[in-house]
Amino acid sequence: MYKSELDKHIQNNSLSNSFVLFGESIFFIDLYTKALSSVEDSSVLSFYHDEYDFNSAKAHLSQGSLFGGRNVLIIKSEKKIDKKQLDILIEFCEKNPDNIFVYAYYGSDHKTYAKAFAKKNTMSVRFFHPKDFEAISIVTQVAQEKKVNIDKYSIAHLLQIHNGDVALACNEIEKFRVYNKAITTKDIDSLVFGLAEVNIDDFIKKILNKKDFTKDLNSMLEHGEDEIRVVTAITAYLTQLYMFNIYIRVNGAPNALEILGYPAPKFVVDEKAALALKFKPNTYSKLLELLLESELKMKSSHIDKEAILLSTLIRMQKLL
Repeated sequence: MYKSELDKHIQNNSLSNSFVLFGESIFFIDLYTKALSSVEDSSVLSFYHDEYDFNSAKAHLSQGSLFGGRNVLIIKSEKKIDKKQLDILIEFCEKNPDNIFVYAYYGSDHKTYAKAFAKKNTMSVRFFHPKDFEAISIVTQVAQEKKVNIDKYSIAHLLQIHNGDVALACNEIEKFRVYNKAITTKDIDSLVFGLAEVNIDDFIKKILNKKDFTKDLNSMLEHGEDEIRVVTAITAYLTQLYMFNIYIRVNGAPNALEILGYPAPKFVVDEKAALALKFKPNTYSKLLELLLESELKMKSSHIDKEAILLSTLIRMQKLL
């Protein structure tokens, strides 16, 4: 099942007592692991990555709680657990409704657990990266809880700096609590480490306007920025421009709320609209294809990622 189905079970109080959580979003895996295993007066046993021991896990679920409550077993691992062992742990939960078992799998083999437990009561849930509006909504809620004064446009900028990583953005919100004022995009650029060492929007605009970008690129890489994150940030920016391009072609004028899912200042909308219309749909297609191919090369080869990145950016400018 997916996140939306799990949310319905939570709302309807129809949850199972064993869960296998996996997928692309570590943020959601962590969030729901905590939510599903938080039980008052429970005896909790947690294993992290290489700590997992089957006999200890089995013993924990097979015995009565020392505190007269419920036994909760949490396993967090990037390595797959043997299917037979998982089945045994799940069976202990099916026999005893007071048990709770949450297996949080952080690995990349998402096919293994998709239909592995169809004949059991276990809820196997795949989490995808939150969509832009979901990510903004999550960070907005955290900001409200932390009493941080920041608007949705600035939150979107923060997420873009962290390549859509909600967990990192939420961590930054925690840091902003010490500032007794509204947090702006300029504050974010000066306070947040990462692609903000060089404003990523300015960097991408230099590329798209066929200007020299090498100093900015060197600065980002010297500050520890990962080449793959640079590529994916450019991909996200171009995808957004393409959405502006299509919307304007169909409707005649841009609407940030409908395109982005949140309102943006007029000067930002006007700037993105003007830049978006500079390129034809076929050019967007070629640029995005190049970026995706380069990202795949970086992930699948033990070669010089910096060289691939530089080559990609030069090839991009030749396509413009």
